[in-house]
Amino acid sequence: MSITDRAPQLLDVLDDAGRKILFTEARTANTFATTAVTDDELATIWELARWSPSAANGQPLRVLFVRTREGKERLIRHLDEGNRAKTLSAPAVAILAYDVDFHDQMPTVFPARGEMLRAAFADQTEKRESIAGYNSALQTGVFLLAVRAAGLAAGPMAGFDRAGVDEEFFAGTSWRSHLVVNIGHPGADPWFPRLPRVPVEDAIAWA
Repeated sequence: MSITDRAPQLLDVLDDAGRKILFTEARTANTFATTAVTDDELATIWELARWSPSAANGQPLRVLFVRTREGKERLIRHLDEGNRAKTLSAPAVAILAYDVDFHDQMPTVFPARGEMLRAAFADQTEKRESIAGYNSALQTGVFLLAVRAAGLAAGPMAGFDRAGVDEEFFAGTSWRSHLVVNIGHPGADPWFPRLPRVPVEDAIAWA
């Protein structure tokens, strides 16, 4: 039997309940209940998110989980004023960052070509920054789905001083912040009204 004669491998299809949790009924939370988010729940989020695709399996996304009041106070100094109360009320906060020195991990994450890739990127700081930024954004989408899959709500926010957050939390490292995500169970009146989606005819094309 040739390869072309073999039956195709059929993948499982996510059921309606799963689609609602991850997509059609998922919302960005703006208030949070006081219910704690445990370390095990945060570990579960990362265990799901770490399987995201990334170019050459480079995996530049890094996460700092902020759980203490002291940590949140340090963070909110660098947030836009309208985001501060939400972050203080969230049981947990994730600062998502990318590692501009992700290439140092290439021998681990891409054993067959890792040493070659690490050497190729060694002197290309600007290119690494671009690759890390793009691929961490890809991984971030999966991270938000992982929060939802863990039975929690996410409140992603880009309104903050990146340089300030980097100096506060990542000074002396190769991590660069790019998104803050509040995490918890929805609180009172957590959702803004559902906004429209781009019409299908304006969003997709066929060739």
